[in-house]
Amino acid sequence: MKILITGGLGFLGSNLAKEAIKNNFELTIFDNMSRVGSEKNYLWLKDIGNFTFFNSDIRNQNDVEEIVSSIKPDHIFHLAGQVAMTTSISNPRKDFEINALGTFNILEAIRKYSPGSSIIYSSTNKVYGDLNQFNYKEGNFRYFCEEMPNGFDENVALDFHSPYGNSKGAADQYILDYSRMFDIKGVVLRHSSMYGGRQFSTADQGWIGWFCLNAAEQKHRKNHQFDISGDGKQVRDVLFTTDMVDLYFLILKNIDKVRGQAFNIGGGPDNSLSILELFNYLNSKLAMQLEYSKKPPRESDQLVFIANIEKIKKFTGWEPKVSWSDGINKMLDWVNSYAKL
Repeated sequence: MKILITGGLGFLGSNLAKEAIKNNFELTIFDNMSRVGSEKNYLWLKDIGNFTFFNSDIRNQNDVEEIVSSIKPDHIFHLAGQVAMTTSISNPRKDFEINALGTFNILEAIRKYSPGSSIIYSSTNKVYGDLNQFNYKEGNFRYFCEEMPNGFDENVALDFHSPYGNSKGAADQYILDYSRMFDIKGVVLRHSSMYGGRQFSTADQGWIGWFCLNAAEQKHRKNHQFDISGDGKQVRDVLFTTDMVDLYFLILKNIDKVRGQAFNIGGGPDNSLSILELFNYLNSKLAMQLEYSKKPPRESDQLVFIANIEKIKKFTGWEPKVSWSDGINKMLDWVNSYAKL
């Protein structure tokens, strides 16, 4: 089996690459190494096994077409993207070119040179906008959306708030439309929050890892300071690395069943928590009291997003296995190892 991973040196990409190498698949990684941690993930994968690597940019149409036409992969995990809402606001052209135009480049390369390839796209819950059309109740540590007790499903109206939501939403819809118009085997996975090993989190992306890192830093250096956006009661469902990897490869096994579909992906209601609830857990786990400052809420930030994962369960039988508490314990081990605390 031939697999191409765009963005294969990122968090999700490197974990999928590891699984592909372990299974002796013919793996090609396409990455411009712009993300923090890319070089470390490259060296980590080289220690695991063999793969072909192209240091190139998804915005380069010629490179994309040359790679797809020469490899003709069976499956493409399309993960290359601009991932931060804040970056999309400060540099909307870059955000558009990477997320929307980059995805268009991949789709055109498949259409023209490798129509048998499937493409699994890593989309986002931001395609649903701020979700302010729903009513929310405020608790001591979290917000609740009583209208959606099982989470938000795929029937929620798309609403592309922010440049990031627009660029990812455009890519999301292009994948689905190329499936309809050109019979390409495209699948869209609208992710909530992901976390786990090989994630080099920043303040703009990877909140579980970012706050675990800051907690560990503050535990070892009492004067370490950090901040949060909003009041900390915002809720997300979280999904650990190994569950994500299982899902992506299960998608490949069920590609004829899931092609042309979009799925909301996350840990589901049982694996949801707010920033404050995460802090409560970290305070107990690390025997400390986190100190932080608050900034205004981010533009278009959702008060609650919990993925209703019933559709993906129905199509594939997949469901998360790692609880949020077990996952956070593993995340703490990871941040301590790479930060050398």
